[in-house]
Amino acid sequence: MHYHSLGQVPPKRHTQFRKPNGELYHEELFSTEGFSDLHSLLYHVNAPTQIVQVGEPYSVAPKVMADKQLKHRSLKGFEVAPEEDYLKSRKPVLVNNDCKIILAAPRKSMTDYFFKNADADECIFIHKGTGRLKTMYGVVEFEYGDYVVVPRGTVYQLEFDQEDNRLFIVESYSPIITPKRYRNDYGQLMEHAPFCERDIRKPELLETHDEQGEFLFYIKKQDQVYPYTYLNHPFDLVGWDGYVYPYAFSIHNFEPITGRVHQPPPVHQTFAARNFVICSFVPRLYDYHPLAIPAPYNHSNIDSDEVLYYVDGDFMSRKHVEKGMITLHPGGIPHGPHPGTVEKSIGKQGTHELAVMVDTFKPLQLTEHAVGIEDRDYYKSWLPEEVKSPNTDA
Repeated sequence: MHYHSLGQVPPKRHTQFRKPNGELYHEELFSTEGFSDLHSLLYHVNAPTQIVQVGEPYSVAPKVMADKQLKHRSLKGFEVAPEEDYLKSRKPVLVNNDCKIILAAPRKSMTDYFFKNADADECIFIHKGTGRLKTMYGVVEFEYGDYVVVPRGTVYQLEFDQEDNRLFIVESYSPIITPKRYRNDYGQLMEHAPFCERDIRKPELLETHDEQGEFLFYIKKQDQVYPYTYLNHPFDLVGWDGYVYPYAFSIHNFEPITGRVHQPPPVHQTFAARNFVICSFVPRLYDYHPLAIPAPYNHSNIDSDEVLYYVDGDFMSRKHVEKGMITLHPGGIPHGPHPGTVEKSIGKQGTHELAVMVDTFKPLQLTEHAVGIEDRDYYKSWLPEEVKSPNTDA
């Protein structure tokens, strides 16, 4: 990220900044990884520390299934049933100690409460729906194809324009950042990066709510959700500046990197975190060597689990792909294109696929929500048809 500012801020940090009536505004340092990494300075009308009541927490820990994990799997993501409430709609399907992959189909906007994830950064991919992320930093509009990145500890509400919404959410226990190989020593995205600062949509429309009452927060920490009631409206900033804030980036603005022969998956990388990456597969021209094979080659996942979330389009390396489908190819066994798709890809000029990939360097575990939407025969999909369905007349 790079420096941004909205509203009013004093000319120097940690100095007196007064309201028109002479009272001091309340400065807050919002930082990641202690005081040693990115941070922003926020200026509140009211103290952000005034708690009226704390309720009993409830668990949202995913129920991991004690099943054998070394198996190719496919999940039918759109079979996750919609829920009226946003928090109830969040269904973890694949988890490890670095991240959680969550599917959500909320019908209603968040109007009666605010949410803060104190455990993890969130990368919310908008598969269906439009609306806006409302935060103390301002408003971030979103639509189909947007990644909405929310730093941990950010108080937010999601406002949807309709009831038909589908979200693919990645929770990260480390900061979600852009890949270092695309940034220079000063943090600027370089010329060879597949996107640039102009593509990143920062918060706008800073609204200062100078309101007191009883404002309900749900704060997630260590897989417990704590109901908190605060005296003051959380969106009471008159201004802020710094490097930590929510933003949106559209997958449609990712510029694909292509070559004469098939390029490896890292060229699709969009975000990085500790022990996992997030990649974007977008429409692109195929390889242009005269003998090129556009379909991906077979590869062994020795070091990582590979998750692919299918969004839209035509996937030339896979058969029977559905929107919202998730495939898990675990580390330890090879995978590749389905039978017949390699030869079929030769001579094709381009692809119109759209997908999000998450590669983790620690094994992922299935949850009870995943087991309920699994295609249990997916691991057989590489077999020739005559092996899958032998001729019994012979």
